Amino acid sequence: MYAQITQFRKMLQTLSRLLDKARAHSEADRLPPEGLLTSRLAADMLPLTSQVQMACETATLAVSVLAGRAIPQFPNTERTIPELKDRIARTIDYVAAFKESDFSGWEDRRVAPPGWSGAFRGEDYFYQHGVPNFYFHTVTAYAILRHKGVRIGKMDYIGQLPFLR
Repeated sequence: MYAQITQFRKMLQTLSRLLDKARAHSEADRLPPEGLLTSRLAADMLPLTSQVQMACETATLAVSVLAGRAIPQFPNTERTIPELKDRIARTIDYVAAFKESDFSGWEDRRVAPPGWSGAFRGEDYFYQHGVPNFYFHTVTAYAILRHKGVRIGKMDYIGQLPFLR
């Protein structure tokens, strides 16, 4: 499980780099970045800004409840690329502060995320909601940018790979 937590950090860094590319795209085409930030894949889906916020919230919630800690509150007030990048950076810092030992007993820990009507075993919550929800919002953010013409590809999403030298 801890390996997946480190993957949250990597993918949050990817989101930040994707936002850099979105900003460059907006500048090159002389388009306001707000047009990208409010874009959606479908009318009933959340816009890019919310996708980034939800990825951050999912990572924060998952590490907090699985470590048995209070969940920090980060209000979703971001409206610009720099504000979203700051939110991502704060989330990365928060997630990176956890050590593997912080998650001792996580598999069987009773997890009752706020706003949910029930509790779960930690392992069930993490693998059946936390991980898929995190990737859903991350890939949806990527897809919105790609759909809006930002020049990104699969390797921009996957990020750097740890090749042996």
